[in-house]
Amino acid sequence: MNPFLSSEIILWSATLGVLVPTIILFIECSAALLSGQKKTKKSIDIRPTIAVLIPAHNEALEIGATLKTLLPQLTKRDRLIVIADNCSDDTAKISRALGAIAIEREDAKCRGKGYALDYGLRFLEADPPEVVVVVDADCHVDEGTIEQIACLAKTTGSPVQATYLLAPPPNSSPKQKISAFAFTVKNLVRPLGLQQLGLPCLLTGTGMAFPWPIIHQAPLASGNIVEDMQLGLDLALAGNAPLFCPSAKVTGVLPSNQKAAKSQRTRWEHGHLRTIFAQVPRLLKASLLQRRFDLLAIALDLCVPPLSLLVLIWGVILVAALLIGLLGGTLIPAIVLAITGLLLFGSIIKAWAGFGRANLSFQTLLTIFFYVVGKISIYLSFLIKPQKIWIRTERDSK
Repeated sequence: MNPFLSSEIILWSATLGVLVPTIILFIECSAALLSGQKKTKKSIDIRPTIAVLIPAHNEALEIGATLKTLLPQLTKRDRLIVIADNCSDDTAKISRALGAIAIEREDAKCRGKGYALDYGLRFLEADPPEVVVVVDADCHVDEGTIEQIACLAKTTGSPVQATYLLAPPPNSSPKQKISAFAFTVKNLVRPLGLQQLGLPCLLTGTGMAFPWPIIHQAPLASGNIVEDMQLGLDLALAGNAPLFCPSAKVTGVLPSNQKAAKSQRTRWEHGHLRTIFAQVPRLLKASLLQRRFDLLAIALDLCVPPLSLLVLIWGVILVAALLIGLLGGTLIPAIVLAITGLLLFGSIIKAWAGFGRANLSFQTLLTIFFYVVGKISIYLSFLIKPQKIWIRTERDSK
């Protein structure tokens, strides 16, 4: 085969591989801006009974602040349960002192959020609530959030995801601010765009509400490093795709320690990439067999890689396309990639203008190139030795 022909076939495949997720991203970001955030109407007159589960591994530094944002939102009919999972600190003691129920789990071989949540659900089986809400141990939960997502879950019979954002730490660097913005695009802009289009979303980790009949049989007991994302996909395949509730809000803070921040990003992004390769074919097949457009929408949304990786892939393929064109091949892929770049950076600008400029200056946004370059090592390590084991992100000292 002509070497130019074979290289152009590969190039066209790569071009389509970056064009498709870019178009999906552009549609989601554009839809998010169409009419602002839809107000989630209160759709139930009687508040369901709620159990809030907080999986916690050595969270003595953070758990108190989190519980103080949750306790005022609960009634006498509700329960707040901390699962002190393989803890060697005072997580359980602090939780009990503040009024929460603390249950302790010890299993050095089975570690991770999924195992802790499964343990918590088994604890609830004797007297199950109508809705289970899951909150991480290091979050601030806005007033009214628990009731909003619990009522919506009870009314619709579907899992519900609140807006989950990460704020940059005090005196943050441009890199940390861009990281927080990328998180906003992933966890607010894109799910909001899907909601505007009447489509379900992925689960993003904390601020999740589940009707008891759905969650108590869910396959939670695993060491999956992106267990929340996988749970959302499993529930969607079972006919219970998650819904987004943008008016409910949970906030965390990015680690200020660079090593901890890199460890956190590595776990998230390696887990996301592994999930893309493993689950997109499964979702596409199920969407065809079950004739379900919602599964197709979830598969397409999942196809969009982390924002920095998408920018990096686009740049590499564009350079390759230009080189092939200059060496005598066709320049059409380069033209298509140039248009793709306009869509990609148009999506970023749309998201920044609508949801990011209050916390991120345009000058800082322009440093995104350095942010992308700084994450190359994370993606190279995925090719060489992908992270497969759950590792807790180290917390900043108080």
